[in-house]
Amino acid sequence: MEPPVSSRPRFLVAALGPGLVGATSLTLLHEGARRVVKHPPRMDVLGKRALKKGLRGLGLRPAHGKRLHRQSLAGDLVSNSLFYALVALGRPKRPFLRGGVLGLLAGLGAVVLPPYLGLGRGPSRARTSTSLLTVAWYTLGGLAAARATRSLLEAGPAQETPGPGW
Repeated sequence: MEPPVSSRPRFLVAALGPGLVGATSLTLLHEGARRVVKHPPRMDVLGKRALKKGLRGLGLRPAHGKRLHRQSLAGDLVSNSLFYALVALGRPKRPFLRGGVLGLLAGLGAVVLPPYLGLGRGPSRARTSTSLLTVAWYTLGGLAAARATRSLLEAGPAQETPGPGW
């Protein structure tokens, strides 16, 4: 059953929470693994390339080093949060299916699209294992957003406590 029209804006804002959970999970996986895995997906490198390309396209000068890294992480968190928020916007019955499919599609896109966008191919396709990890981690991000969506749905709308005279 669809929520009444008057409650939709609140639910749209609430969907950002599960989106942030999925994006944060994905970012923590990427950042942690790049420090310990021999050939990790380097989505941070793609993020930096995309940010540089976008800023240069606007005639702006991109940052360098750690500042560029922080900016690209922030951009990743925002864009992935908005993407994973889609998990919470569907019908309440199947958030895990939506999360899994959206995550899978995002992972496949992260592997296939960078060369076509002029971002190079190495960071997500260096090896077969790198490509598989990329797809798996984006899928896990979608499933994390689905779990957060399920928690949001189980909590239900906030109950107001009746005041005196009710």
